[in-house]
Amino acid sequence: MDASFSPGDRVLLIDGKARRYLITLREGGQFHTHAGVTPHDSILGLPDGSTVRSPSGAKYLALRPTLADFVLSMPRGAQVIYPKDLGPLLILADVYPGARILEAGVGSGALSMTLLRAGADVVGYELREDFAAKAQANVASFLGEGCPYRVELRDVYEGIDETGLDRILLDLPEPWRVVKHALTALRPGGILVSYLPGIGQVVQLREALDAASFMLAETVEVLQRSWHIEGQSVRPDHRMVAHTGFLTAARRPADQPLV
Repeated sequence: MDASFSPGDRVLLIDGKARRYLITLREGGQFHTHAGVTPHDSILGLPDGSTVRSPSGAKYLALRPTLADFVLSMPRGAQVIYPKDLGPLLILADVYPGARILEAGVGSGALSMTLLRAGADVVGYELREDFAAKAQANVASFLGEGCPYRVELRDVYEGIDETGLDRILLDLPEPWRVVKHALTALRPGGILVSYLPGIGQVVQLREALDAASFMLAETVEVLQRSWHIEGQSVRPDHRMVAHTGFLTAARRPADQPLV
């Protein structure tokens, strides 16, 4: 990939106070803040990681946004799964290139983008047409057209048409209602992963997984704490990203599970 910025590229601008601005470059365009106006033409053609100065003297670091940057800044229709959970989710689900994945509750598309970036083929089930449209638009905006991705307007609680799936990922309030459908939709050994905000929901899901003889069920919570490091001043930051949700994973048994 050409590292220099071109019209249509998304660029993350970071000012001296670490404030972040996500913009899309266009010829003749302008970026406006309280610090003045920065012409897009002053960024076009520069390499990734350049420092840009506005005519008023403001300085910005210009970077290509990472997936995490885009997830936190993209247009939203629904609350997203945050980057601190997206990485562990990929590991829990053991996502790999070519994996056939059903995602139910696509929301704004944060998880969809993460799965597609890892090389999976994804079909999404979504009840709300506005959420489905927003997810597809965000995926196309960050990854481009032509991804192995489609979203169907339907209720996963009513059933799953796909069979032989490698993974099922759920961001729904009542995932236990999907467990019986997952038994027939997943291949033997396939993995179901659910993201839930409340521990009571997790308990109900785990009971349903046990009743359906799903194997190796586990639930984790990811806490993220950054550190302040400046010379000899080394300490945990006063604020941390604590609870966002619980990740629960389990594997589908074969028709005759071990007892």
